[in-house]
Amino acid sequence: MNCSIVIRAYNEEKHIGRLLEGIRRQTLRDVEVILVDSGSTDGTVSVAESFAARIVRIPPAEFTFGRSLNLGVRLATRELVVIASAHVYPVYPDWLESLLRPFEEDRVALTYGKQRGPETARFSEQQIYHQWYPDVSQPRQVTAFCNNANAAIRKSLWEKNPYDETLTGLEDLAWAKWSKEQGYDIVYVAEAEIVHIHHETPDGVFNRYRREGMAFKQIYPEAHFTLYDFVRLTTMNILSDLWHAARAGLSWRNVPSIFWFRFMQFHGTRIGYRESGLLTPQLRETFYYARARKSKEAAQRDVEPIRYNK
Repeated sequence: MNCSIVIRAYNEEKHIGRLLEGIRRQTLRDVEVILVDSGSTDGTVSVAESFAARIVRIPPAEFTFGRSLNLGVRLATRELVVIASAHVYPVYPDWLESLLRPFEEDRVALTYGKQRGPETARFSEQQIYHQWYPDVSQPRQVTAFCNNANAAIRKSLWEKNPYDETLTGLEDLAWAKWSKEQGYDIVYVAEAEIVHIHHETPDGVFNRYRREGMAFKQIYPEAHFTLYDFVRLTTMNILSDLWHAARAGLSWRNVPSIFWFRFMQFHGTRIGYRESGLLTPQLRETFYYARARKSKEAAQRDVEPIRYNK
């Protein structure tokens, strides 16, 4: 089995080296790495070149998540294409094997793997990872949910339906929705685990969920997110996070981030639903180039994790 790996990056010098090291230490050796860089001004490209990655550049003014992915997948020479964010890294050396194994079934169009945050992640972010990415795999998933920070697709199906380049996010959800409508399967693979690094400010959280809210409304025009939804979901999730934090014995220093994270998450979502329209240059700059449920024990595997250098 072999694959191409497409990585989207913008100023990821701090993190991309660990991802590429993790790829190099996989049990699956026959891989092609393609980095789609959207105007990095740090050492991202140099680091990727040191790992023999193929570098493809897209001008910042032309960037959308879908457009950069289409560029990378188009250049891939393998049928199975793994998609990874530049600020993730695999936990186990069989990450690629686990992620690709379901493609032995012809009806599988897409797989995606477990995500967890580093120890420094916001508590609410960790709760989201545990809610969205459980410890048990889900073959033939009912919904179209997936995430392109850690996923794989068939290029032959992508050729029939490239990623939507107009969306401000959730291009993965739109593609998964299409694949299910064509009768294909989506598989969640808990064993294909990565660590996803997010160190966002309140504005960063707001921008992320705002652009995803815009995209969701475009994908599902019938969807609504009212003021009542905002109040209900913000309150419920804050209370849930506080309860889980107390059970985990975490310091009260986590409390302020729980309040602002959940407020910005659902405030951004609500604004995004109201603004679902054309992506203006001003929004592009804000979205893409902004400056500035947990179990008691993690699931254990009998595979030795990768030991990264600190």
